Amino acid sequence: MANVLEVRELSKQYKKGVYASEKVSFSIGEGEIFALIGPNGAGKTTTIRMIATLLKATEGDAVVAGHSIITDPAGVRESITYLPDEAGAYKTMTGKQYLEFMAGIFAPDKEQAKIYIQRATDICGLGDRLGDKIGSYSRGMIRKLLLSRAVMSHPKLAILDEPTSGLDIINALEIRRMIKDLAREYKMSFLLSSHNMLEIEFVSDRVGIIAKGHLLEVGRPDELKEKHGVKNLEEVFERVVKDNEICISPEERA
Repeated sequence: MANVLEVRELSKQYKKGVYASEKVSFSIGEGEIFALIGPNGAGKTTTIRMIATLLKATEGDAVVAGHSIITDPAGVRESITYLPDEAGAYKTMTGKQYLEFMAGIFAPDKEQAKIYIQRATDICGLGDRLGDKIGSYSRGMIRKLLLSRAVMSHPKLAILDEPTSGLDIINALEIRRMIKDLAREYKMSFLLSSHNMLEIEFVSDRVGIIAKGHLLEVGRPDELKEKHGVKNLEEVFERVVKDNEICISPEERA
């Protein structure tokens, strides 16, 4: 399986001796769902934003579908989509208008825009509600709309930060199933960040645990549970962090 993402000793130093992320290395294969988890201030968001070319790396590199974030950031941006936790949509537009507007931005021509719109319409599953204004949508409906917009172009890598934050159980399950279906059906790769360990166990093929800017463990959820002799990923997380004597100061948070 070819790697869609290769992160090579990626680092971000904000001031001398203080790293938000230091020499982080991992890879994501085609159609793989990889979760990056860690406590608040661990360096997750910093790492993700460097990969998404929103932050400039101090050292190292990340290569997405053959494009380096250092030497070819434009190529990286053409190969990814990034959906942050705080993303929103235009509440005065209908869902259909929003998808048409976004397709017009990202599609190279009108014919491709039609394909993008139909694809997003099928993925979001909102049906007739796409004719209603987004201001009338629930948080779950908005998240489905945003996710369908994010993947309408079939990116090589979809980066999702807290994809189900604030959603009820039913909507969260639907979003997780959407992600798994996209990975399986379209061989789309995902990089996720979440504090929900149940979600990570359900949706992820592999997990990376990061704390104090260092990637401490990488493996399948079942491998990590067996290695540490525990029953769930929360306990793996707790053990890895405590065993490495992680203590994060406010200055090191990112």
